Amino acid sequence: MKRKAPDSQEQACMLCRRADANADICGPKHEKGGLCVHENCLFLASWLFQRGSRQEGICGFMPVDIKWKIKSAAQKRCFACGERGAAIACQGKGCSRCFHLPCASEHGCVSQFFAPFRSFCWEHRPQQAVPARPQAQTTCLICLEPVDDGLSYTTMVCPACRGAWFHRGCIQGQAVHAGFSCFRCPMCKNRRKFLPEMFKMGIPIPLRAPAWEEGGRYRHLYQRHSRCDATHCLHPRGREQAEPTGPWELLLCSSCASRGAHRRCLALADGTASWECDECAGLGPASSAHSQLDRPTTNSQPQPASSSSSAPPDTRSPTRQTGPERRPSRSRTSRRSQNPYRRP
Repeated sequence: MKRKAPDSQEQACMLCRRADANADICGPKHEKGGLCVHENCLFLASWLFQRGSRQEGICGFMPVDIKWKIKSAAQKRCFACGERGAAIACQGKGCSRCFHLPCASEHGCVSQFFAPFRSFCWEHRPQQAVPARPQAQTTCLICLEPVDDGLSYTTMVCPACRGAWFHRGCIQGQAVHAGFSCFRCPMCKNRRKFLPEMFKMGIPIPLRAPAWEEGGRYRHLYQRHSRCDATHCLHPRGREQAEPTGPWELLLCSSCASRGAHRRCLALADGTASWECDECAGLGPASSAHSQLDRPTTNSQPQPASSSSSAPPDTRSPTRQTGPERRPSRSRTSRRSQNPYRRP
């Protein structure tokens, strides 16, 4: 087992004795006061307790306690790799197996990343009690590769919908990227049953926002449009001003929400709650001449009742294809007063 590359300058963790351990499993590395340890190696180490605040020592673990644990772990051999320094003991009744945290995930052990931070060997690890079996040729929802014929260490199922099957490594990767705030079943989106089950089965879920929101990359998507886009804004203080209600309430397009206008600039009645911009209403350059959508969105007008007497048939030959009835032409000034937002 590789502990530290000969030409590497990176210091190995003093508890798991690895410099190249998976950070998703072992957590960040802390170096302080001559000590170098992974965060999760500290929390999962048997008989090592936090005796200070998070700011004291290393994550609340006192240096003297960490040194004591490193010394006592040096007398224990890992059942998986055979090397000394095994700081984690199986919590199964009567079990004496000890192991390193990286070895645990590689040899079917389960570590629970929540208080009281217990770990179990392959023989005593918790099992999913979901009465479900995958159908023939069922694939993982994440990687689309086949799963095992039943529940196992590497094949898991959602306890809520019982239809979402996935590999342990795949759901682990999703948990790391989604974080606690967005992690859920990839099929049914359940969190109430799904999260406790994943914690129990040893899936570490970071208590943070999703990785795709780091650095504010999508911050602009959470900003609401706040400008009047009418051709002639009537607000005395400009397009950027608006009020919660009344004639200067800013209404957004009910379809795209990327354009807005004041109620008065649209000549809308107080009872009208929505409208559509030209693009969403189909009033682009190619269709504006034939469109009947010169509107804010309102209730459709009732059609007049058909006459009981039949009209004489029209014997004139058609000169063009039939289509929607065209509205009588209106002056440009009249159309603009009806919808000032519409482009000239």
